[in-house]
Amino acid sequence: MSVTVARTETMNGARLLRAPLVSILSVAGFLLLWFIAAEIAQSRLLPGPGAVLHYIYDESVHGDLLTELGITLWRVAASFVVAMLIGSVVGLAMGEMPGLNRVLDPWLIVLLNLPALVIIILAYVWFGLNEWAAIGAVALNKIPNVIVTLREGARALDPGLEEMARAYRLSFWSKLRNVTLPQLQPYFAAASRSGISLIWKIVLVVELLGRSNGVGFELHLNFQLFNVTAILGYTLAFVAVMLAIEYLLVQPLERYSTRWRNRPV
Repeated sequence: MSVTVARTETMNGARLLRAPLVSILSVAGFLLLWFIAAEIAQSRLLPGPGAVLHYIYDESVHGDLLTELGITLWRVAASFVVAMLIGSVVGLAMGEMPGLNRVLDPWLIVLLNLPALVIIILAYVWFGLNEWAAIGAVALNKIPNVIVTLREGARALDPGLEEMARAYRLSFWSKLRNVTLPQLQPYFAAASRSGISLIWKIVLVVELLGRSNGVGFELHLNFQLFNVTAILGYTLAFVAVMLAIEYLLVQPLERYSTRWRNRPV
């Protein structure tokens, strides 16, 4: 038994070491291909990774890159929180109440199929070129997706567990924490993962169309100047922050919230 356990732990350790190594090699391969393409092209329209990384460093130390990233992150975080709160409440309500679902379902379909650009433009026209119009437009684009996901989660709740909670006379908060939320966790995770990836993209469009700061505004400004180095610099910095949030925040939180699945029976 001890030999089997030791072998299993060794295999798991090797697998954990192999996963980051594969990711590092993948990124290194991409940078190598980029370097070769830039050397062949010899054009200012395709700067090499060295020039772009130097721009990121210089703009971070002497420019506004970190400030613009912080502004964009604030908009992403605010839009994400608003979308998840409203979408989760409405989605759970629609899943639990068929009558409410029949009333709101046509509007949900409309919002799901309404282009994000239309919502952004209307928000700016109706409420002005201000911060809350921008955040509201981004959140409104994500809320329907959260509603659909959480509605399906509410429909998938195990009635047997609900009956058990009533039999043991669990309080509302105890039932919510120990019975309802563990069942809904995969749906919250799916809504969060897809939500943050969608919000990243829409925030840039919102900044490009109607804000005077943020990564989207900088991309638009440098597009007008044909400054490809700056465009790639802001893009890489934005992607680096996105990956850091994914690997250092989202995935650890997801593993923590699903730790109950790995508990021994």
